[in-house]
Amino acid sequence: MTLPVRPSGPLLPLAPAAVPLAPAAASLRALLEAAVTSGASDLHLRAGSPPLVRIDGQLLPLALPTLTASDTEVLVVDALPRDRDREAYSSDQECDFALDMPGVGRFRGNAYRARGSASLVLRHVREVVPSIDQLGLPDVVRDLAALETGLVLVAGPTGCGKSTTLAAMVDAINAARRCHILTIEDPIEYLHAERMATLSQREVHTDTGSFASALRSGLRQDPDVILVGEIRDLETLRTALQAAETGHLVLASLHARTAPDAVNRMIDMFPVDEQRQARTTIAESLQGVVSQRLVQTVGGGGRAVVLEVLVTTARVRDVIRDQESEIPLIDIIAEGQYYGMRTFQQDLVRLVMSGRVEKDAAEAIVAQPADFNVALKRAGYGMSGASATRLDGVGR
Repeated sequence: MTLPVRPSGPLLPLAPAAVPLAPAAASLRALLEAAVTSGASDLHLRAGSPPLVRIDGQLLPLALPTLTASDTEVLVVDALPRDRDREAYSSDQECDFALDMPGVGRFRGNAYRARGSASLVLRHVREVVPSIDQLGLPDVVRDLAALETGLVLVAGPTGCGKSTTLAAMVDAINAARRCHILTIEDPIEYLHAERMATLSQREVHTDTGSFASALRSGLRQDPDVILVGEIRDLETLRTALQAAETGHLVLASLHARTAPDAVNRMIDMFPVDEQRQARTTIAESLQGVVSQRLVQTVGGGGRAVVLEVLVTTARVRDVIRDQESEIPLIDIIAEGQYYGMRTFQQDLVRLVMSGRVEKDAAEAIVAQPADFNVALKRAGYGMSGASATRLDGVGR
């Protein structure tokens, strides 16, 4: 089922207004088809609201009747095909589950109760993995994926595309190396078809109990590359660093706003009396950090990724090791364009100067708008003939 979308405006109805689509058992497929066709990442179903889809980060209502509590109860039952999922939902009032809808796609969902009514969120598990080039990521991301050992982090807030960047890096390895790639995810968001590599994709709560336990056992599964969907706790971090130290390439995501924040967050996970040794271990194992955010593009037709990239050079390792160092990592990043490094501010200036992003949209996500405006002026913003070529070393 197609779902027409106006260039700027609400979604059009799934069906003619004279033929309302009953949001009950038979309509779950139609709603999922509509979400997939429109390119939505998520479908939200809750009482008191029409069905919602998330497109380019925005939740948009479908032109359908408001769902009632009885509607959502039926939809949740339809979405939970396995007895164990229904039992978990009944006993805990919430549950994670997987749904395979033939002819539509695979979905990861969460059923829960809100204000006494059933609610449901379904995320589309995409089968086509975007490449590094398709995502518009710089060459340094491919270089980090080509490493054979060490820890590479992708950092950023929830919903900024960390999983997609990691999937693209795995895809690049899959296309280039005969190796064993082990992924540990919660949930699996992309299904990788084997190319040159052998892949073992494991899902937390379905194939394993936790990231930490899967990572520990994974070291005995002869992996060359390990993807850790998220480093959430000290045990997972310790094991990831151990894997990196023992000759594996470990790709992982971490919730942190900037590349320096990601380094500091790892250090802070350790008890105070272990942080000196932790600094040494992290300095030796960390190969780089790709921190990212998303910003609305000109015309509202999508979002562009904004990157901050830290490459662990000898100077960076020295700063990480030395607790007393007064050299800010952000200064090294700003000066490290030769190595492919860039700050968020430098990348936003590049995007504005290239015409892909409006100045106001960029200003809305920077930490220091005044500094950003100074950087724009230095790059020639507002001057006739100015272009992104003025930003030496901050392109691809």
